[in-house]
Amino acid sequence: MNIMRTIKLLKIKSDKPTLFFLLFILNLAFATLPHWVSAAEINVSVDRNPVSLNESFQIIFTANESPDGEPDFSALEQNFSIISQSNSSSASWVNGQASKTIQWTLNVMAKNTGSLIIPPVKFGNDSSQAMSILVTQGKANNNVDANEDLFMEVEATPASPYVQSQVIYTLRLFTRIEIAQARLNEPEASDAVIEKLGEDSNYNTQVKGMDYSVTERKYAVFPQKSGSLTIKPLVLTAEVLTNNRSGFNGFFSSQITQTRRVTSKEITLDVKPAPASFTGAHWLSAEQLELKQEWSGDINQMKVGEPLTRTLTLSAKGTTVGQLPELSTANTNDQLKTYPDQPVLQEQKKLEGLVALRQEKIALIPSKAGDYTLPAIEIPWFNTQSQKMEVARIPETKITAIALAGTQAPVTAPETPVAVVEKPQKAEPAPVIAPPQQAYTIWIWISVFLASGWLITLIFFLTRKPAKTPVMVSDNQAPNLKDIVKNLKKACSDNDALAAKEVLIEWGRQKFNVTSLGAIATFCDARLRDEILQLNQVLYGKEKDQWQGKKLFQAFAENKAREKTISGDDSGLEPLYRL
Repeated sequence: MNIMRTIKLLKIKSDKPTLFFLLFILNLAFATLPHWVSAAEINVSVDRNPVSLNESFQIIFTANESPDGEPDFSALEQNFSIISQSNSSSASWVNGQASKTIQWTLNVMAKNTGSLIIPPVKFGNDSSQAMSILVTQGKANNNVDANEDLFMEVEATPASPYVQSQVIYTLRLFTRIEIAQARLNEPEASDAVIEKLGEDSNYNTQVKGMDYSVTERKYAVFPQKSGSLTIKPLVLTAEVLTNNRSGFNGFFSSQITQTRRVTSKEITLDVKPAPASFTGAHWLSAEQLELKQEWSGDINQMKVGEPLTRTLTLSAKGTTVGQLPELSTANTNDQLKTYPDQPVLQEQKKLEGLVALRQEKIALIPSKAGDYTLPAIEIPWFNTQSQKMEVARIPETKITAIALAGTQAPVTAPETPVAVVEKPQKAEPAPVIAPPQQAYTIWIWISVFLASGWLITLIFFLTRKPAKTPVMVSDNQAPNLKDIVKNLKKACSDNDALAAKEVLIEWGRQKFNVTSLGAIATFCDARLRDEILQLNQVLYGKEKDQWQGKKLFQAFAENKAREKTISGDDSGLEPLYRL
């Protein structure tokens, strides 16, 4: 229908209120028209991938607006059995913008093994996306007694990793009983860094025809020396509910619990040293690695005297942030000054492993127009997936600086102010603030006082007796390196910043003959240096009680292991923090 023609006809035969009402309806219709013609976007995800046959998992459908109709999940029944389903919605209002999230969660079990397709699901005229999921046969659990109602299993992959490479340690707790509360210790291993990954997963499975509820937890383990590495058994102490009740029946009755203890098996890894084919200066192993750079402006139109920021980012999957090397190696010269910022260090603990990131920002300021060349940046690393050495590289970068229009080259300001002599003017009476002779006398006495202070200091240093040559301290007077590592571990575990400082200073005195945190940091690798400088900053601030020592000790352990690896004495590494 021709809307304008209809309006003209109504303007002839209708009064103003009717016309205004019609215009209001038309505006409302046009305002809501995009919702009629645009389809709602519905995303699909799973709680884990891959999964085993006869294990339940979740398929989650998420929409940011109400779809056209209710979902029809019948398309899923070809490859999956739907156990249960639920839906939820939430709304928020942030900065004047309204947002809405609707979720449908299905607990399902696969009917077949292989790469199965989760087909699109219809929501009226809207539809979700399709995705694939890998379903494996799973393990038979032949060592499990069918009568066991509570047991654990653990596994580590790969079983023969390279030194400082990632190992995924997986714990699964199987139960057919109700647990009131439980305590589980963390995995322990000498000469290894261990980090928990993500949140626990919960699902159902079958073992020898019996239904079990499973809680799955994952850790990333990074061996710090080659040879045999043992991950100690985990111990679960659980309070299990029984069917017996004590006291009166009804509301005041209490349930009886029984204490059960379950122990996992011990895991032994065969850790290999860095392969001889790796020729990089620093050993770095990862599953994936990416090196990139970004600029805050046009590198071909830099302005003389104005800063341009270069951002270098190194991200790696399957390694710790302490393994990532420094990125900025460009030297400063008189024509192109560089001012690096503190590096940004991050670790993301995902279920599939650790993701480490190191980001460095460098401000470059040219003092002269012309062309400048920044050298290439190369990061050699070992790909644990392909078992080959690779090199991440940023090629040589050329930048051009131009002078500002109508300006001269910047001139460095003098260190001291220069007096400006003006031409004498016609003598006129002027107010006298202080007698010249008196002001001159005051400055003479101040100069004499300062000169005397410097002279006394010089005489003191020239005439004092030289310090005695330090002698070797016996073991009962100063802690040895093993005790220092033990004390540092305790200080970091207690989050005691002052104690950690004292231990580090003792370590620096024995190893580098320096007695300050700043001086010690210059002898360490990038990760440990940053953590020591962070500790030094915290000690002089107001956040000593909020300091967390875990990252400092982890960096210390990795620094020690790296020193042994680089020296080539990997086979004789002493324990880093075995107590």
